[in-house]
Amino acid sequence: MYKNVLVPVSFEANRDSKGALEIAKAIREEGGKLTLLHVMEAVPGYAMTYMPAGFHEDMQKSVVEELSKMLDGLENAEVQVIDGHSGRTIVDFAAQNEVDCIVIASHRPGMQNLLLGSTATTVVRHAKCAVHVLR
Repeated sequence: MYKNVLVPVSFEANRDSKGALEIAKAIREEGGKLTLLHVMEAVPGYAMTYMPAGFHEDMQKSVVEELSKMLDGLENAEVQVIDGHSGRTIVDFAAQNEVDCIVIASHRPGMQNLLLGSTATTVVRHAKCAVHVLR
């Protein structure tokens, strides 16, 4: 059982974030902390000129609302939405917040992942805590 569990959430269709949350609830000790984390990656500069004013803030607010729905009624749980590169930011957040276990949903790796790496791969390789990968 873990005292402080982190669940990075991606809204990609091929990731089972709800399944990861269920696992996190099952392995979290009674009274333990659970955090849903979404990392907002930077929009390329060339695309920013096409975005309406306040786009980033509106998107962040929308993500917080969506994640909060996932935690509805769950005690000692919080939502964090931060900017950065997914893999590195998840690892850094876990280290800075004394996370015991990261539960991350992943897709089946393909050739692209073997060459470029994925968020889950980065987390597994660099996290200083336990990592549970859900496929």
